[in-house]
Amino acid sequence: MNCSRFRSGVTIVALALLLGGCATTGLNGQAEVPPMHSIEEFRGQRFAEVADPWEGFNRSMYRFNYTIDKHLLIPVVNGYEFVTPTFLQERISGFFSNLGEIRNFTNSLFQLKGMESVTTLGRFVTNSTVGLGGMFDPAAGFGMKRHNQDFGRTLGYWGVDSGPYLVLPFFGPSSLRDAGGLVVDNAVRYGIYSAVDPFAASGNSFAIAAGISTLEVIDERHKQSFRYHESGYPFEYYFVRFLVHEKREIESGRHDPSE
Repeated sequence: MNCSRFRSGVTIVALALLLGGCATTGLNGQAEVPPMHSIEEFRGQRFAEVADPWEGFNRSMYRFNYTIDKHLLIPVVNGYEFVTPTFLQERISGFFSNLGEIRNFTNSLFQLKGMESVTTLGRFVTNSTVGLGGMFDPAAGFGMKRHNQDFGRTLGYWGVDSGPYLVLPFFGPSSLRDAGGLVVDNAVRYGIYSAVDPFAASGNSFAIAAGISTLEVIDERHKQSFRYHESGYPFEYYFVRFLVHEKREIESGRHDPSE
């Protein structure tokens, strides 16, 4: 691999990682109201049970992500929504959603879910062809249900504990397990991209790939309706922490939602 391609790959991975964080903005897009009470008053409540030994760092990243979202991502998304017709927005979202089936497929395989893997592969092939690159979703009409997967869920499926709560810069609320899963998923994505290198013949592979990745970030934030300062909770940091933890435990099959 030459140096130009290497730099291209690194940039694409960085943008893909940013996308991973933007996909969770529905929860990390919340800014807390300055608390008038202490969490100690609520010890024994379920939302106070999440392990958070790095709370000082996490709160700093929470505020950092809020600033980035408010002053960069949301203005860009507002501009995108203003100039892009709704029909086109939906086609763009479908295209990127279809690319996400690659991650779903690999992690279904890692979890040894044979039928789910076949269904996901069928969705990708159907929507990539009949659905014009994923802009439409005929697979759903054929009864092929989407199965959202990632390597963090795969680790949970095989019994790996979530570990301490962790708020990542740009990526938002996570955990030690899911942060590792994010690295693996994007490494797989980069490996597939490097092997296929769909824009190599254009002579502008880096510029095209960077543009597509940037649009992907915008699209992911566009699909999340939540904005900071809208929940009104006086302890938003703790509620977000609890909700993220519970959601991921349920998705990985380590927690009974009826509890």
